[in-house]
Amino acid sequence: MASGPLNGIRVVEFTGIGPAPMTGMLLADLGASVIRLDRPQAVDAMNAGAPGPHMSEGRTVLPADLKSEEGLELARDLLGRADVLLEGFRPGVMERLGLGPEEALALNPRLVYARVTGWGQDGPLALSAGHDMNYISVNGALHSLGRAGGPPIPPVNLLGDFAGGTMFVVTGILSALVERQSSDRGQVVDAAMVDGSALLMSMMLEDRDRGTWTDERGTNYLDTGAPWYDVYECADGRHVSVGCIEPQFYAAFLQGVGLDGKELPDQWDQERWPELRERFAEVLRTRTRDEWAEVFDGVDACVMPILAPGEAPDHPHVNARGSLTRQGERLVPGPAPRFDRTPGRVTRGRPRPDTAQTLREWGIEQP
Repeated sequence: MASGPLNGIRVVEFTGIGPAPMTGMLLADLGASVIRLDRPQAVDAMNAGAPGPHMSEGRTVLPADLKSEEGLELARDLLGRADVLLEGFRPGVMERLGLGPEEALALNPRLVYARVTGWGQDGPLALSAGHDMNYISVNGALHSLGRAGGPPIPPVNLLGDFAGGTMFVVTGILSALVERQSSDRGQVVDAAMVDGSALLMSMMLEDRDRGTWTDERGTNYLDTGAPWYDVYECADGRHVSVGCIEPQFYAAFLQGVGLDGKELPDQWDQERWPELRERFAEVLRTRTRDEWAEVFDGVDACVMPILAPGEAPDHPHVNARGSLTRQGERLVPGPAPRFDRTPGRVTRGRPRPDTAQTLREWGIEQP
């Protein structure tokens, strides 16, 4: 039975990679009815047991050759009944298929036409290839990640694809659905990873304007420049995170590691941060990660063990909230955010919904 705050919202997802399928996954988790259109060969392979694209499980998938009139007719029929179109192709691909915004909104003026790309629908790089680290290279985000004297460190594809892409296209979709309640009209949502990840830099850019953040990587208070906001190796080669910015948390940290603050440099004396870091590193290497986790358990010192993905589901807090669960050997994230009246559900690992039933719910009877 359908559940979630988006129950009743219908989404047509055109198969893509990265932020687009994750968007479809999140919308499905939140209760939307999502139909994904994929190449007939890909659907045949999935029906034969092959894995589908990343983050594509739990959604109805229909074969559609969009270069054929039959496939286009199916797409048009679905779009006429949908609330949201979701696509992640390069600019111009949907237009060449005859499914661009002009054609789609003519079919369904209430349609929210959501597009997520790396570079956006316009600009000098709009038609260029790219991946996560490329999009965050040109807006200052990647430059800010890494240690002093070292190179920038790509944050896997969390920052561009999923934070800058998925989360902003979801925001755009939900905002357009809310606006539609008053206007009764859909609109195009242009979500670009280069834009979203730039917006995520807002706090650092404000600090830069205030003179409290520099472009020199690894020298600032949140980029491993400060010794009390960093990761440290323990006696067993594993690590803890230390993030005790506020004075009361810093005091609790010093007490936990057995250091007398009066004998140490001032917390904010940047000239002596290297000295402070060396002392912290020396002390934290005297116990194992889990021993430090026990020392700081229940203490507001902002110190936590750094867990590998395979360990994380066993952490008491992660386990209690179901943030990560195990399905056999597989790790599955729980739904987010949480709702008290209309909870979502995890769609990963579930059998695909019955295609005929989904189409009947959309008002389409298969011959």
